[in-house]
Amino acid sequence: MFRFAQMKPILLGALIAVGLFAQSHRAHAADMQTLTVAGGCFWCVEADFEKVKGVRDVVSGYTGGSVKNPTYKQVTRGGTGHYEAVQIHFDADVVSREALLTSFFRSVDPTDAGGQFCDRGESYRTAIFVSNKGEKQLAERVKAEAQAALGKKIVTPILNAGRFYKAEDYHQNYYKSQKSQLTRFGYITRAKAYKRYRQACGRDARVRQLWGNAALFAGG
Repeated sequence: MFRFAQMKPILLGALIAVGLFAQSHRAHAADMQTLTVAGGCFWCVEADFEKVKGVRDVVSGYTGGSVKNPTYKQVTRGGTGHYEAVQIHFDADVVSREALLTSFFRSVDPTDAGGQFCDRGESYRTAIFVSNKGEKQLAERVKAEAQAALGKKIVTPILNAGRFYKAEDYHQNYYKSQKSQLTRFGYITRAKAYKRYRQACGRDARVRQLWGNAALFAGG
């Protein structure tokens, strides 16, 4: 009995510690949120938003269409209804959804309904995908603010989120991959090919032209 009485405070302390850890873990997990957007080439959007403090991961993929398990060739060829998109997983205690949406508009040409920069066609259009009424209202407000700041009509639609299909493995973190392969620029690393593609496509030049100093990612 004496030994059990001595152990009770130890056991109680251990149970409290476990409970606090579990509570802390649940609280942190509850703060992790996802924002799904399409901004043209998903390599570029991934590269931009992985620089943002509070963003834990960005996944390239396809969404918005009707074809199940689409491939890159299918999506870029057209007819699937899918956009090249990304899912931005972020800690809402560090960066807000509003801040990410504000940055998103200033990282693309939201006045272009036919694609983005040198990439043309339905799969390269811009879009924001929302999962509930609150997200929709926020996206609409940020869009209106961006339109007022730009002084031009923004054509980026706000759409109901559907199934998101992760893109092929070689598309993930393409912008920093040191794996070499034959590209349009020769046999070089994916990271080098990405930089040459981004410059040749005119993404940063156009974003700077539209947004000036507000183009946070131009030069990426």
